[in-house]
Amino acid sequence: MKAKLVTFVILLIFWIIMSGMFDGFHLTLGVLCCLLVAFFSNHLLFTEAHPPSLRGCLGFVVYLPYLFWQIIIANIQVAFIVLHPRMLDKIDPHLFRFDTVLKRPLSKVALAQSITLTPGTITVDVHDEQFTVYALTKDAADALPGEMEQRVARALER
Repeated sequence: MKAKLVTFVILLIFWIIMSGMFDGFHLTLGVLCCLLVAFFSNHLLFTEAHPPSLRGCLGFVVYLPYLFWQIIIANIQVAFIVLHPRMLDKIDPHLFRFDTVLKRPLSKVALAQSITLTPGTITVDVHDEQFTVYALTKDAADALPGEMEQRVARALER
């Protein structure tokens, strides 16, 4: 029941932010849709082995500004590379693996998606404790796992 409630709240907040409609009809429609989706799909977000916690939800909310800042920085770096006259000299693609200290599946998914959302890096595979990541430059490869993994661990690990 806790997982359904947390899923509903997350979906409703996302609905309100994305819709931008605050009248009774749209809010009612949002509540109904979020209730249905939370009822049928809460198991996709939370497993019985790792139920949601208030600390985890708050930790993730605190993690989001850091993630958004990293996305902005990476966008600027990739734009610089793409617009540079000697672009081919700047690009140095790497496919590399690293082991993570994260134990919870939700934490691993959050890290994998954070890496993929950051321009210039893509999570190719996650298997047990090993991530395979493609990076556009050596600097992007050297930055991983680094601070992003530490922040995900602080936000979502117990």
